[in-house]
Parts: sequence; C-alpha cells; structure tokens
Amino acid sequence: MRFDLRPLTAACVFLLATGGAIVAADAKVHRVSIQVDQNDPAVMNLALNNASNIMETYKEKGEEVEIELVTYGPGLNMLRDDTSPVKDRLKQIAQLSFPSKIRFSACNVTKRGMEKREGHPISIVPEASLVPSGAVRLMELQESGWSYLKP
Repeated sequence: MRFDLRPLTAACVFLLATGGAIVAADAKVHRVSIQVDQNDPAVMNLALNNASNIMETYKEKGEEVEIELVTYGPGLNMLRDDTSPVKDRLKQIAQLSFPSKIRFSACNVTKRGMEKREGHPISIVPEASLVPSGAVRLMELQESGWSYLKP
C-alpha cells in the first residue's frame, strides 16, 4: 500500500509559509467600550488611563485588544476641538496604540444639539469620528459581545 504524501507536504509548506497563522487566527481579541458622558477632565483622564492600562496589559501578554471610547452628552467636550482638556493625550494615545486598536467616537445627536444651542458649527478632534448616537453605539457594541466600562 502506497501513501501519497503530496497533500501532507503541501500542508506543511503552507504552515511554514504562513508562520502558523492558522493557530493565531483562533486567538481571542479583547474588546471594550468606555463611556464618557461627563464634562469633567478627571473623568476624561480616568477613561484615558483605563484605555492606556488595558492596551499595555494586553501588549505585555502579546494579545490583541480593541478599545472604543464613546462620548455623548456633556462628555462630548472631550472630543471637541475647541474645548477638549485632553486633546494632547488623545493624539498621543492614538499614535501609541499600535498594535492595539483604539477608536474615539463622538455622538452626532449631541453635536447637533450643541451646534443649535451655540449657533455655530463644532469641530471634532481629528482622532475622533462621528457616530449617529453615542448611546446606540454603546448598545450595539455590547450586543456584539464587547465589554463595557464606565470610569
């Protein structure tokens, strides 16, 4: 009885060529959403400290993590280009986040309300992106299995 070793050889070559990526594909990616709904620099800094600590912990473990800070209501001031007391930290954390992934989400419902009350357009920091609703975004992330943290 003869065995054809070509399929086995091809599989071994594939594993060597991909560096065992098949095993890595099973690795868990940790995901956490962090809510910021207060116009308080201490709360904003605590949220950023939490994000930094989470990124560093998983980096040391060699594991992936995705973090999304979601701001709404008075917390939107964290991501406003004109009022953010943590603008420099946002830029720094965004630049240092690799290989982790961090996202800053600004509630568009809140932004439109602020613009109406203040009578002028509001700019969001370049590191952030608008989401239709901050509250809905948090719900969707949790429904997708993300952990939730409120500093």
